Amino acid sequence: MNTITEALVVEHDVFSAVFGLIERVLPDLRALAEVKRLAGLVEGMLQRHAEAEASLVYVALDHVLQDQGEIDRLHQDHQEIDLRLKQVQAAGEPQEARRLLAAALAASRQHFDFEEEMVFPMIEKALQAETLRELAKAWRRQGRALARQSV
Repeated sequence: MNTITEALVVEHDVFSAVFGLIERVLPDLRALAEVKRLAGLVEGMLQRHAEAEASLVYVALDHVLQDQGEIDRLHQDHQEIDLRLKQVQAAGEPQEARRLLAAALAASRQHFDFEEEMVFPMIEKALQAETLRELAKAWRRQGRALARQSV
């Protein structure tokens, strides 16, 4: 993981693996509280990831992404995923909560694909290689600091 985009792709891969595990157990979950706990886990993971993207990458590229119209899509995707995860927490029935969580996971995967296919190549084109490496270092430091706070 030398660059920020490589680091973010690796994190996407880890999230996708976790999502796969959740999707395998989700149909069998009958307790609403279990579904809500899983949604809370996903929400926490994605929140840290979105904050890192916003603070480290997109701020540096807002002008480029805005010109392409991509920044609006990124924000809209994040809002949609956040809304679905909040709806899981508000759900009154396990079936509804499972459906909403599955939809949030699918929307997250689509968002990751969009970033990797459209946004990350723009980032790599717009920023110097050294800047991409420095952003990766900052991302790792930020992740370590957050991990220490949560212990």
